[in-house]
Amino acid sequence: MKKSLLVIAAALPLLLSGCVVSVGGDDDNNWHSDWHETARENRDKISNLETGMSLQNVKRKMGVAEYNELYQKDGAEYQVLFYRTRHVTSDGITTKDECTALVFKNGSLFGFGDKAYQEL
Repeated sequence: MKKSLLVIAAALPLLLSGCVVSVGGDDDNNWHSDWHETARENRDKISNLETGMSLQNVKRKMGVAEYNELYQKDGAEYQVLFYRTRHVTSDGITTKDECTALVFKNGSLFGFGDKAYQEL
């Protein structure tokens, strides 16, 4: 009896190791829709921004930026927040060319997009 229980106890983990349950799956489509949805939401939010809005107000509306830069130029402080708004490369990494720049001058929204960023 003890030998039978020992054999069953030793064999049971081997038999059950093949039983795997996948909840939600390992679906690449979910990853795709996550970044796609984030980019769409960010474009919608950016379209409702107005120049002169405070940095804190924009951060509350937009959430955490992908990238954040800070510059001093001609006695003014410029902060640039980058939010993902488009897809360029399917590498799983968000790069600045996949983002829209929001440019703040002395804590107020000065402009957004490539042109506003290039004027720095």
